[in-house]
Amino acid sequence: MIVLYVAPIIIVLNMIIHPSNANSVLWIKYIYLNLELSSEGDEKMNDKIKPKKNLGQATTTVTSGRVVQDYFGFVNPPVYHGSTVLYPTAEAFRAHDAPYVYGSKQTPTSQSLECAIATLERADGCHLTGCGRSAILLALLSVLETGDHLLLIDNVYRPTRNIADNFLKKFGVETTYFDPNIGAGIKNLMRENTKAVFVECPGSQTFEMSDVPAIAAAAKQQGAFTLIDNTWGTPLYFKPFEHGIDISIHAATKYIVGHSDAMLGAVTAVGEAWDAVAQTYDMLRLNAGVDDVYFGQRGIRTMEVRLARQMKSGITIAEWLSERPEVYRVLHPALPSTPGHDIWKRDFTGASSLFSILLHERNETAVNAFLNALNLFGMGASWGGYESLAIPFDPASYRTATKWEHSGSCIRIHIGLENVEDLIDDLEEGFIALNSAASADK
Repeated sequence: MIVLYVAPIIIVLNMIIHPSNANSVLWIKYIYLNLELSSEGDEKMNDKIKPKKNLGQATTTVTSGRVVQDYFGFVNPPVYHGSTVLYPTAEAFRAHDAPYVYGSKQTPTSQSLECAIATLERADGCHLTGCGRSAILLALLSVLETGDHLLLIDNVYRPTRNIADNFLKKFGVETTYFDPNIGAGIKNLMRENTKAVFVECPGSQTFEMSDVPAIAAAAKQQGAFTLIDNTWGTPLYFKPFEHGIDISIHAATKYIVGHSDAMLGAVTAVGEAWDAVAQTYDMLRLNAGVDDVYFGQRGIRTMEVRLARQMKSGITIAEWLSERPEVYRVLHPALPSTPGHDIWKRDFTGASSLFSILLHERNETAVNAFLNALNLFGMGASWGGYESLAIPFDPASYRTATKWEHSGSCIRIHIGLENVEDLIDDLEEGFIALNSAASADK
């Protein structure tokens, strides 16, 4: 660290002797950053960009991870495209004594968003990846090795099942699926080699609300890490580390980006789990593209107001759908009629706008007619953006630890930022088409 204090004196003398040397100004900026920023890399969030005091969640969402003085007063940290990072001296290079050492490890752009997510989720740190699936992979590889046993919730995001069944299996990791309603009973599935328990709450299609604190407590007693896919809850509506979780995963493509225009994943963690994530990330470098990181950085600043609007609209439309004769059940954790509502009310501070409806039995032609008649609801993968979506799904086709009992069709709905009245009118047209097609088939 001596170079950081001696170098400024040398540079100032150089500027006096060679006033035309513009590089001296650049080195002054470099030394300033080294003095101001922690040189520990990504082991902990830099103190400089942590919030100075406890702030409200909306304020934290807007302010965390930004130091406008470092960017000449511009509000948003710029996009840093680059691989090579230059050092001022051989001594600094040998010691890797710099806030940034290589483009794939961290940049000021990625650091800003990582700090914002970690601060909101109250984690020890965060790493960004290229998409939600790579974030899941990073988290699992951080805590599992050959011969280990993984407990995986049965309502999990299907690509997570693919990672467990097809990728981890090749490397000698065995997976057992469990009932989302198991709670503390998870202890009965634990083995000596169970190293990780992975939950998703609520499930991204069937919306069971698991007792996360009970599962986490049972896993901790056995020395296993707990992981959660917190994409639905977001860093705003569910604080996983306050409920015993070790690692939280986000498909940041969704609510964090919020505009369906970038691919991004995020992994946050605490304690020993964060050390493991940081080490694994350093080896694999599953980093995201800096332009997508910038979109995530821009999106997170408005996430609080977007989610508040989408939550209100989602609940309004879910309540309207629950009164429709075509609908057997609405699966929305914020509705008292949905199983697990009490857990949602206990553990969550809000609800995002993704939920499902179960229809009374209709043939596929009628369900297709419903979907095809929708104009404001698009049909496509993902969710969390400003646009509304509706897609069919079939839980019976992939669940293994539990049996899906409903025999009718299932539709997953995401509510965007459109006017509620317009979305209800659009759904009304869909039901007219559904009933017409069903009648014609008789």
